[in-house]
Amino acid sequence: MILPAITGVLIIIVVLWDAFETIVLPRRVSRWFRLTRMFYLSTWIPWRALARQIPRTKQRETILSYYGPLSLLVLFVIWAAALIFGFGFLYYSAAVHHDVILSSLSTAIYMSGTTFFTLGLGDVAPHSPAERVLAVFESGLGFGFLALVVSYLPVIYQAFSRREVNIVLLDARAGSPPTAAELLRRHSGPHGKDALQGLLHDWERWSAQILESHVSYPVVSYFRSQHSNESWLAALAAILDVSALLIANAEDACSRQARLTFAMCRHTVVDLAQVFYRKPLASPANRLHPEDLERLREALRQADYPMQGTEAADQKLLHLREMYEPYLQALAAYLYLDLPPWILSKEISDNWRTSAWGRISGFSAARQEEVTVDDHTD
Repeated sequence: MILPAITGVLIIIVVLWDAFETIVLPRRVSRWFRLTRMFYLSTWIPWRALARQIPRTKQRETILSYYGPLSLLVLFVIWAAALIFGFGFLYYSAAVHHDVILSSLSTAIYMSGTTFFTLGLGDVAPHSPAERVLAVFESGLGFGFLALVVSYLPVIYQAFSRREVNIVLLDARAGSPPTAAELLRRHSGPHGKDALQGLLHDWERWSAQILESHVSYPVVSYFRSQHSNESWLAALAAILDVSALLIANAEDACSRQARLTFAMCRHTVVDLAQVFYRKPLASPANRLHPEDLERLREALRQADYPMQGTEAADQKLLHLREMYEPYLQALAAYLYLDLPPWILSKEISDNWRTSAWGRISGFSAARQEEVTVDDHTD
């Protein structure tokens, strides 16, 4: 019986190649059809649709936060099950070929499972030479596969932790959620521009790390941040907004660093949109309405960051926004993440100022004024 053998070989090759591209290969795979991609498309879209039915933001984010870690475990199970079925077909074909017919295909699959996980039960044993060779090969492959999976998980969580550290650090510097207006306001005053230049330099490197880790391991993109009003995409959007403002309205050392940061952050969002096969998406609503632009100008004037307010500067800002906002919108729509506004419509307490104990005990933002940080420090 040659058909079971061909089927088994094809299953094993497809799974091993897919696992190699997902775990080992440190670059984006441009091929459209992949087992892992089909898995995430067929599971993420229904999961996202389910989450949309939940009205409360906190509960919705909790459901969405389960997807990333759970999808990893389910993907490992699918890979292992596919390999077991693939070797099961080979055992069944080898037994028939050597006139040592196993009782059924289910028994051959059972033998494959016990061999793959190196259980060594002995109730079903290989008889023909081909079966013995397959058993040795599968047990070695199963041991190596499980070791590779175990080593893969720490890499994913290290990439996630590095990403979240920078997002948490942005909380006191740009607000919750981070906005361009708040980031510039908190970096006004003496030495403010020097601190802002250092921050942009750090985020140039951080966006490069995001690009490297999320292209190599796209599953990290599905991992949600600790707070529902923060995300890696919102942080990138705020930094891009600030960089675009500085490029369009200033000519100093800070704007020179802003050009470098803008280029790296834009590179990151464009490449990640390609990873998820997301075309640039026109914004259904303008992120910077004319009235918000006027409020932004006034807020920055009060913070000693005057905007030029000329038609040329506005056109330059619009051109810069068109270079990255469609990609941000595409990623936000796919990953079901909110993009921050340029300027908040009302003041919101930072995450570091709030806690469950504070809300319960009445330790509100008003009382927290006694425990503040200097907005002008780095």
